[in-house]
Amino acid sequence: MELRRTFLALGGLAMGVLGTGATLNYFEESLPTSLNPLFGETMVDSRAQELVFDRLWYNDAVTNELKSRIVSRHEVAEAGRAIKITLKEGITWHDGTAMTSKDLCFTVKAMLDSGTPSVVAAAYQEFIAGCETQGANQALIRFRKVLPKPRARLGFHILPAHQFDSTAISPDLEFSARPTGTGAFKGARARREVIFDQYSNSHHSPSVMQLQLREGGDPLLQIRTLEGGEVQGIIVVPPGSRADLRASDEVTLKSYDLRSWWFVAVNTSNPALQDKRVRQALNLIIDRTELREYTIGVKPGDRNSPCEFISGPFVQSSPYYNRTVPTVPSANRAKADQLLKSAGLTRVGGRWHVGDQPITLKIGMQSNLNNEATDLLEQVGNQLGDAGFDRQTSKVGADEWSQEVVSGQSDFDLVIGKWSFGLVEAVNDLFHTNGRKNIFGYSDSAVDELLNAYEDAVTDTDQKDAYHKLHARLADELPYLFLWKLDTKSAWRTEVRGNVITPYFYFTEIDSWKVVED
Repeated sequence: MELRRTFLALGGLAMGVLGTGATLNYFEESLPTSLNPLFGETMVDSRAQELVFDRLWYNDAVTNELKSRIVSRHEVAEAGRAIKITLKEGITWHDGTAMTSKDLCFTVKAMLDSGTPSVVAAAYQEFIAGCETQGANQALIRFRKVLPKPRARLGFHILPAHQFDSTAISPDLEFSARPTGTGAFKGARARREVIFDQYSNSHHSPSVMQLQLREGGDPLLQIRTLEGGEVQGIIVVPPGSRADLRASDEVTLKSYDLRSWWFVAVNTSNPALQDKRVRQALNLIIDRTELREYTIGVKPGDRNSPCEFISGPFVQSSPYYNRTVPTVPSANRAKADQLLKSAGLTRVGGRWHVGDQPITLKIGMQSNLNNEATDLLEQVGNQLGDAGFDRQTSKVGADEWSQEVVSGQSDFDLVIGKWSFGLVEAVNDLFHTNGRKNIFGYSDSAVDELLNAYEDAVTDTDQKDAYHKLHARLADELPYLFLWKLDTKSAWRTEVRGNVITPYFYFTEIDSWKVVED
């Protein structure tokens, strides 16, 4: 009875009618911050926006082949410095207006407009020079340099020109909550949920009538609600909750391929942390094996662990991961103490000091990570405390993370977070002196040179070489203490069929999803 009252308190979750046209309820990590794809800051944002908008090109979830639902023809032009695109005819926006080349060029111009405060757009500003229409369904996108594989770089969502008064787009417009797209669903964000209603188009024929996104909260409650049939899916299932679901005949666990890795970013502008020997010492104080056991439940020697250690800013399956750089699975307090003393720190009464001042580390963590690694913030704080550092810990909500931490406006000394990537694992924004996601303004000329070399590379081999060297450099400089890659699992009830999950974007193949009655 108590559990039922909790269900009702969540907003009266109801199972959709089975069969074609069913409603799917599912739990997300949080509510999206924006449905406007120019202002997607989180993975939740990306997944929600994929339901409402079409990207120019995308990778097939099974074959990895580049495809487009909205482009009928393309050809490289101007000796590789442009691409001519012909859009398919008959595609309409959710308000019935026809999509044309004007919309494509408007999207490009909005991304290039300095009045659009978009981190997403900034990534395209580096290589797109402009766009011009050449007829109702044809446009030419120009680049700042020759792009060897231009389609692979053009994965942005298309916006409706007629919905805006200017190419300078604000994140505060009503469009961010009730957007107009060409995707399989129309979306509307409410205070406690997001509703996506089916919209059949010439290029989309979804079977599901409606999706209802709800904020997850307590993992145990999510699991019980799924098992009871009150919802049909959970996007992210923590490792500790997977055993029960594997044993269920009514639920299927599905792998969700995210090239995501966890880190502790270090504020190198803090005088006590500027010396890399101090950062190297912190790296040796963190006992990753112990953290993994206490927060994720991975026992030493466990086979098929969902959590693998990393030594740099890539997952081990990435071609950019440098396997010559060893991981640091266990603590080495003796060596850490040597490094701290060589950096000029002194230990007084068991606490580390700079001069006559004790060091207090202010540590923050993305709050939603606690669902995947329970008490990680407290465990990291405890390890640092045991090693002689005073500390203050606090969890950081989604808004504070995107508006203050990522933009470099926070006053933390250490922040625990997770980055997720699609097929393109570009980390320039994280570590370049001018990077838009350079959390603490870390700056190293050698790192900048390697990041520029990656950007300028014209072959895959050159890109790998630059990033392998970058991995080694960052493992020595340690602006981040690299932790691990934690695999991601979703859970869906067995009546949900054809639910192919696309890496990173998740819902790209939503047209194939259906609910069937056994």
